[in-house]
Amino acid sequence: MRSRLAISTIFFCYGLTFASWAARIPTIQENFNLSEAQLGTLLLMLPIGSFISLPIAGALVAKWNSFIVTRFAIILYLLSLVIISFIDNIYMLGILLFFFGGMGNMVNIAINTQAVNLEKEYNRNIMASFHGMWSLAGFFGAIIGAYMIGADILLQYHYIIIFSTSVIAAIISFKYLLNADADQDTDKPIFAIPDKSLLLLGFIAFSSMMCEGTMFDWSGIYYKDIVKAPNEILGLAYTFFMVSMAGVRFIADYFTSKVGVKKVIFISGILNFSGMLLLVLIPGKIISLVAFFIVGAGVSSVIPLSFSLAGKTKKMNSGVALAAVSTMGFFGFLIGPPLIGYLASWLNLRASFSFIALMALSVALLATQIKSSQN
Repeated sequence: MRSRLAISTIFFCYGLTFASWAARIPTIQENFNLSEAQLGTLLLMLPIGSFISLPIAGALVAKWNSFIVTRFAIILYLLSLVIISFIDNIYMLGILLFFFGGMGNMVNIAINTQAVNLEKEYNRNIMASFHGMWSLAGFFGAIIGAYMIGADILLQYHYIIIFSTSVIAAIISFKYLLNADADQDTDKPIFAIPDKSLLLLGFIAFSSMMCEGTMFDWSGIYYKDIVKAPNEILGLAYTFFMVSMAGVRFIADYFTSKVGVKKVIFISGILNFSGMLLLVLIPGKIISLVAFFIVGAGVSSVIPLSFSLAGKTKKMNSGVALAAVSTMGFFGFLIGPPLIGYLASWLNLRASFSFIALMALSVALLATQIKSSQN
């Protein structure tokens, strides 16, 4: 039980850190006077850093185990958040965001490896609840960020507060993390090309997290520019999405045990597509909130279930398998927002959301290819 709480705490710190960054993107855009396209270019540094860290993160987890990597990665991730707030040069900021993306991926792989190993000990699905903690942290991070912006709190003060509280919680939890990975001492390769089953899970994760990343950075902007919602309720778009995603993740393990992974991922893709379609076709103030809620439910279970399946592969070290799938997913999460910026400047925001709807549909289509042996 203590290990489960410790892993949940790291997931929460990880989610709070990223949400704190995402919540102040408008502040950074204003501070540097960036256009949508320029902001998109800046945001692109995160997925580049994440992608470059793929072989490094997987190899470190396989060689040192997730217990060690989790500890140093979460500390460096938190430190980089604070440093971001003090940067006044756009090029230096880009370099730091590259590092921020790399460390985020390192935490992502290491702590998910911890979660997979604990799930093996429990011998039942518990992965979604960990990702529920990440989502819950994202919700609180958004609320805190909105308050900091509204109260005109300096970015530096905001990030120092997040760092101070998170680093204390993380250090306390270190003692109860799993000391060794289940397959650390096997002969499974540290470097290996993902097989078809892992690539399938990677593409599913990529498509779903592209939708998720779009909601993080563009839901409020879409609600303002397309739906024409007043400023005082703009936060409801993100709130409806996050409440749904976090809530469903805490009950997803139960439904997965009843109907199986394949059906849950398929239904999730259909829900995601339906919600995105509503946003594009009927952008009303109330119906859009319903749509954001549906999208949140649609993306909630896909990533934890994909990671759970990847971590159980018998063909390579679980950390390496997770590195492959989670990096593809996280790459989608981070590349989605800048891609929306480019598409919006080229076409319009509504058309760019139509593309994301197609990505949501692909999740359902790809889910049909999951073999029964993976389910």
